[in-house]
Amino acid sequence: MKIEIWSDYACPFCYIGEKRLEKALAEVDNGDIDIEFKSFELDPTASNEVVSNTIDRFAIKYGMSKEDAAHRIEQISMMGRREGIDFKYSSTRYTNTFDSLRLTKLAQEHGHNEIITKLFDAYFTKNLELSNHHVLKKIAVECGLDENEVDVLLNSDKYAAEVRNDEREAAMLGINGVPYFVIGGKYGLSGAQPVEVLKQAITEAMTNEADETFNGMTCGPNGCHFES
Repeated sequence: MKIEIWSDYACPFCYIGEKRLEKALAEVDNGDIDIEFKSFELDPTASNEVVSNTIDRFAIKYGMSKEDAAHRIEQISMMGRREGIDFKYSSTRYTNTFDSLRLTKLAQEHGHNEIITKLFDAYFTKNLELSNHHVLKKIAVECGLDENEVDVLLNSDKYAAEVRNDEREAAMLGINGVPYFVIGGKYGLSGAQPVEVLKQAITEAMTNEADETFNGMTCGPNGCHFES
């Protein structure tokens, strides 16, 4: 069975959702499940350089005071910490994520899915810039990817078409926020669902033909939705 996940590394709920899926899979008799990470850029126009800090950017985006923005960011960080992530959302260094999404395509082609967690960790825990080719190359090599192959990718437009295809598919499916899970081609789950909901969907997708959609906390081009 396949689980497809549309996601972006700059999305806090995507990292939380990824951790919850990991826990759900550990708690069910999941058999042979193939996980496919699919690309969804929250902001394709984001700069390759850091041009603002997270609290200021959050306050402007949601029309909040800096104090309220800092409080909301800390609430999200606490959610991440409850999932075992050393979440440092307030000090993230926001940049364009397109190259990290292209790199993920290369890694998945070679079966190195661990790069997904490492890239989330790089952004939300280590507060590294995911547009930085030195950062991306180091992570890729740590995951076992060939250094020369990574260099070729980062200095070309390789896998750009695949990233765009994921985004076109998301648009065709009406996906406007991430994370978004399609489980076994039957269940569509929008948002960082609780572990129990993910377990239920995985179990039922393996045993019946029902189609159902669940909604939860997501991030989209226009911002994050904090409540289902």
